[in-house]
Amino acid sequence: MSDEAQPATTEQNGATRWRVRLILLIAVAMAVAVVWVTNQLMTERLTEGTRSRAEVRLAAYSGNIRSELQRSSIVPLLLSRDPALIGALNSGDFSQSTRRLISYRDEINAASLLLLDMEGRVVASTERERIEQSLREYPFFVQALRSNETVFTTNELDNASTVFVYSRTLSNGTDPIGVIAVAVDLRKFEESWAGFNDAVIVTDSGGRIILSTEGRWRGLTEEEALARRSAPSAVERALRATADWAAIPADTYLAGTAYMRQEARIGFQGWRIASFTTYASIRERVNTVLALEIMGFAILLSGIFYLMNRKTASRLNFLRRESAELRALNQRLQEEIAERERAEKNLEVAEQTLQQSSKLAILGEMSAAVSHELNQPLAAMKTYLAGARLLLQRKRPNEALSSFQRIDDLIERMGAITRQLKSYARKGGDEFEDIDVRAAISSAVEMMEPQLRRREVKVLQTVPKTPVIVRADRLRLEQVLINLLRNALDATRGEEMPEVEVLVTAGDTVLIAVRDNGLGIEDLENLFEPFYTTKAPGDGVGLGLAISSGIVNDLGGRLTARNRAAGGAVFEIRLPRSDNAVRAAE
Repeated sequence: MSDEAQPATTEQNGATRWRVRLILLIAVAMAVAVVWVTNQLMTERLTEGTRSRAEVRLAAYSGNIRSELQRSSIVPLLLSRDPALIGALNSGDFSQSTRRLISYRDEINAASLLLLDMEGRVVASTERERIEQSLREYPFFVQALRSNETVFTTNELDNASTVFVYSRTLSNGTDPIGVIAVAVDLRKFEESWAGFNDAVIVTDSGGRIILSTEGRWRGLTEEEALARRSAPSAVERALRATADWAAIPADTYLAGTAYMRQEARIGFQGWRIASFTTYASIRERVNTVLALEIMGFAILLSGIFYLMNRKTASRLNFLRRESAELRALNQRLQEEIAERERAEKNLEVAEQTLQQSSKLAILGEMSAAVSHELNQPLAAMKTYLAGARLLLQRKRPNEALSSFQRIDDLIERMGAITRQLKSYARKGGDEFEDIDVRAAISSAVEMMEPQLRRREVKVLQTVPKTPVIVRADRLRLEQVLINLLRNALDATRGEEMPEVEVLVTAGDTVLIAVRDNGLGIEDLENLFEPFYTTKAPGDGVGLGLAISSGIVNDLGGRLTARNRAAGGAVFEIRLPRSDNAVRAAE
């Protein structure tokens, strides 16, 4: 290398080093700026989120305490009117009182119940070890005797624990005879609060701590409690030290350590609740993000150095990886296309199978429906044939011809039922006409006359004297009425004086009610479901009411059922009046 080329190379190397240093300086400056901004933004956001969650939890804690106190405040009033407790105090027999109080405690979920006589002696208690103890000096007993209302007191027991008691006097009319005391279990809230990282305290109107997640704080004021060093518990976690540069706005300090304080009113005798929330979780989450950012910048710098030294090799490796990924992607696409083709074929086979199953289900339903609907005309035909045979044996052919004519009418009706069932399967029909509901009822009752006469069922018809016109298919309406009459006939099978009533009322809508004095309906919810029946096997398949409900819906009405207060069932058909009848009435 010549002497002239060597200085040029040296200058190029120096320029390269300065470029590298400039790039490193810019990268470091960007890293510091990003880390600082991220720290500020995330600290503020997470602090606000933690504060909001603490406020929500504090509101929930306050509501729970207030709800428990309100629920327990009514208990002494109810127990003060208990005749068994009053009788025990009057008679002096308390053999059953403790058992009675234990049953009450289990029902109301109270901490304990005490019954005291006028001397302050415990005569009955859910805590048997307290029986015969004298509590006449306790505030809840003294204040209860001084007041005619329920009083709430905070009582210090012999074991230095605090209980919250509602108490009230019991009287035999005018004179007090004892005191009932209900201890409210508020310590369960301390146990539930211990599941969080917050330290929680509840203070009374005098500022004294009565509930706390830290047992050493009870009985102290908040200032006295904060002056103590907390035990390794939720309080220690709540007051964990945080970094000074975190810029977290502290609400208060304990031994130089910052923590967040939230306070709320409970709305009961001046009580207040406060929580002390940890900043440690905020700092940990912020530090995690900052560590990831720093790691990212470190990786970025490493990548810059790598690219500067191995730019060409990196490009070749990138192209090689990209080619491999494209080949793998192409292979996955081919596999996915083949999988989709197989799925489409399976879907086509499943659709064909579903269509065939649907056809078979419809065929079975129609077969059962035809069998059910033709059963009634066939039974009537059998009755008429027996009557015609008897008339022919008695040489009365003219009357026998009348029975044959009725059989012919029934055959026509069976054909009409078959046609209208096919129409029902198509969910529609155009054979609507203005018909008189009274005529349809008369036809249905006449159809059921043989069975009604054989069972000696009394049929009452209460219909208006003027025509009641609806627009419907007469055959299908008669089919519904016959189904309802037959169900009423079956329902009164065990009655000594069976009775069926058909009632028609006309207003904006026409109401047709079929009542019976049978046993009523046990399951109203599934009554109109297909194949639901309470009859014995062979007596019915459970399609009558389902078909009837569908027919009434097609007619623009509604079929409902209910039980009568006097016994029996009522089926009601509501149909809209014919427009022609409404215009004529107007």
